[in-house]
Amino acid sequence: MRHTSLQLLLLSAACVAATGCNHLPGKPGPEPEVPRPEHVLDFNTLYSQNCAACHGTGGKGGAAISLANPVYLATVSENDLTSTITKGVPGKLMPSFGNSAGGLLTDEQVKVLVHGIEGWKDPSALGGATPPPYHATGTASVADGEKVFAASCARCHGDDGQGKKTGSPDKRPMPGSIVDPAYLALVSDQYLRTIVIAGIPEMGMPDWRGPGRAKPLSNDEVTSVVAWLGSHRRATTEKQQQPQPEETHPTGPKKSETLQEPR
Repeated sequence: MRHTSLQLLLLSAACVAATGCNHLPGKPGPEPEVPRPEHVLDFNTLYSQNCAACHGTGGKGGAAISLANPVYLATVSENDLTSTITKGVPGKLMPSFGNSAGGLLTDEQVKVLVHGIEGWKDPSALGGATPPPYHATGTASVADGEKVFAASCARCHGDDGQGKKTGSPDKRPMPGSIVDPAYLALVSDQYLRTIVIAGIPEMGMPDWRGPGRAKPLSNDEVTSVVAWLGSHRRATTEKQQQPQPEETHPTGPKKSETLQEPR
């Protein structure tokens, strides 16, 4: 009996020496290997970690433009998507994500995001219509833009762009001011152009075709109405940069004056 027990003990020791202690009863197995951040190439993971907070789950319902908007995807190019994700929009809310611009994503990861977003395209979105180009062309006219706004936008946004106080006939919430300096400081003219062309379907805002418009907006009309909206941003900036009048004191000298002793 002792001889058999000794053999079993020696056999157990040999097994432990050969395999290590990782598989002993009650000991947890090895932790699953977690890929390094730069090795993640799954679109859903990259999108949820980098884009969903602003652009919404599945590209819809976020505070920023809906990337799954079919009209937007029909107008924006792969190069534009790549450039925007990589470099961001300087001075605005869109940060740079590409390594080459100080971000954390590799070129390969940016490519995965671009191709995944383009996978949301709907070939029937335009219905055979040709939208205005993504980038502005031609000469913008602020005066013409004001007329375009009055004819095609004021119905929902108010005559002066400050928003309407009463609700819409179909009970949709009415948008707020789109000429508010705080809002315009956060968005670029390209963003405004994109919204005018693609609309915001989830909020009831139509694209450049309508419904609710007298006619589809032309490229020049889109360019001009964006110029009119942008003029409110520039007017605010210019006002802030104007020199302020020097403070006066009715009962005494200005701060910049020095008192002189009487002669």
